[in-house]
Amino acid sequence: MERVPFDNKEIENATETPGFMPGSTVKTFDTPISPKENYKLLYDKKVPFWLPGFSDMQTITPRIDPDNLARVFSFEAQPMTAEDRLPEVRRPDKFGIPWVYVEQVSGSIVEPGSPTLLDANDWPDVIQFPDVSKWDWEASAEANKEFVKTEKFLVYSHLTGYFERLISFMDFENAAVALVDPDQKEAVKSLMNALADLYIDIFTRAMNAYNFDGLNVHDDWGAQRAPFFSLDVCMEMIVPAIKKVVDFAHNELNVPYDFHSCGKNELLVPAYIAAGTDSWGGQNMNDKAMLYDKYGDKIILGIEPDITVDFAGPPVTLEAAIAAGQKFLDTYIPNFKDKPVTMGFFFGPEGYNEYMYEASRNAFNAIA
Repeated sequence: MERVPFDNKEIENATETPGFMPGSTVKTFDTPISPKENYKLLYDKKVPFWLPGFSDMQTITPRIDPDNLARVFSFEAQPMTAEDRLPEVRRPDKFGIPWVYVEQVSGSIVEPGSPTLLDANDWPDVIQFPDVSKWDWEASAEANKEFVKTEKFLVYSHLTGYFERLISFMDFENAAVALVDPDQKEAVKSLMNALADLYIDIFTRAMNAYNFDGLNVHDDWGAQRAPFFSLDVCMEMIVPAIKKVVDFAHNELNVPYDFHSCGKNELLVPAYIAAGTDSWGGQNMNDKAMLYDKYGDKIILGIEPDITVDFAGPPVTLEAAIAAGQKFLDTYIPNFKDKPVTMGFFFGPEGYNEYMYEASRNAFNAIA
């Protein structure tokens, strides 16, 4: 792919394109290749033309999957509405389990206290798996044919992965115990394997419907201070199921697998790697510098600029944002061929994105 020098017209000819959130827009530059192609270079372990960012992606979480409605997290041709976010609204997920929207955290939960599954050994009789062949994929594909017609990197995002799914069945305490209870462990493993098979079925049909470029699966594994379980437990109980899905994504769908997993999970990064996942953003409570040094050649990390944002205080100045952005480029671009990264969430002031685009274009041209 031919490298071309940066031209100021790339910024001057920028256009507004749809953003991640419904109704939002982002500035898209007049790039020498499409954002889709640029993101693929990242996952192919090649040097991109500019630093891939959040605005270069488009996510689809279609209404056809009841999880996306239950969790009020559907991004597709028909967006969610204010009525969908009313606190009293309860919707069943794909297993028929109702979720309730919590306005304070802008998300939904299964109301605790009356778990569907009390003992993991009973799951084959208690948990009703959906028949996803009966979902109207053809109609969803038709409804979203313009939505997925994008030059951005199209990501199919799937909520409620593995441990989160166990929580939705059992409540948190019971789910945590089931991971380590000798009398339940084998049943949990078989449930995880069944979930993997279900997800593979869904992702196969989703690929036929939307022809996405990347797969993103959510499964939060930690809280603010530490993971919910040990690395050994994770390796034994959860990783095999994830690896089954990751291998399918790589070998059959030919797409990368991005893991969305919140919490201070730096101790579990070897599990992400063992499962074969391609990338993990993680939250900035994790020691990203340590993780980059130790694992940066094995997994693509999302790393935040070195700047403190006080949302209650004055906004970050353009000067401070540019200084942090340039430090980021100076730190990570020289080793990018061996340790590629993406820049974590940081929405800088007006002019910041333009600076980072131009500076990363020039920096990547220098090492290509």
